[in-house]
Amino acid sequence: MKIINLVLSLIIAVTGALVGMGVAYAATAVTVYKSPACGCCEKYVGYLRENGFAVKAVNESNMDAIKKRYRVSHVASCHTALVNGYVIEGHVPVSAIRKLLKEKPAIPGISAPGMPMNSPGMGEMKKGTLTIYAVPKDGEKPHVFSIE
Repeated sequence: MKIINLVLSLIIAVTGALVGMGVAYAATAVTVYKSPACGCCEKYVGYLRENGFAVKAVNESNMDAIKKRYRVSHVASCHTALVNGYVIEGHVPVSAIRKLLKEKPAIPGISAPGMPMNSPGMGEMKKGTLTIYAVPKDGEKPHVFSIE
């Protein structure tokens, strides 16, 4: 009986610890539109999965149409993702995505324009060196969302 109580206590403790560590992100669905021939896009999809996101990767040969549809041509990168009503353009770290989902600002999304070498999927990340921009609403200019 003591062993059963000990096991139950351990299960409850582990469950509580997992919830406290942010396992809620595991269920967050992300759709990534990407070129079928782009290796860094595949690395980014893997990075999102490794960080607990449920990724649906969609190969798209006309990425310009995707950029226009989601109004990110002016802050474009190689792939475009959608998560909880926001657009995530390019190699944006999960820390910035989680900040976006937690704070829920009134912006269309966030972007790491171009293909910065210190971003996820583009080599070794260097904390504090990557500028993430808020995707502006029509007629506005991009502004800094975070430094990752």
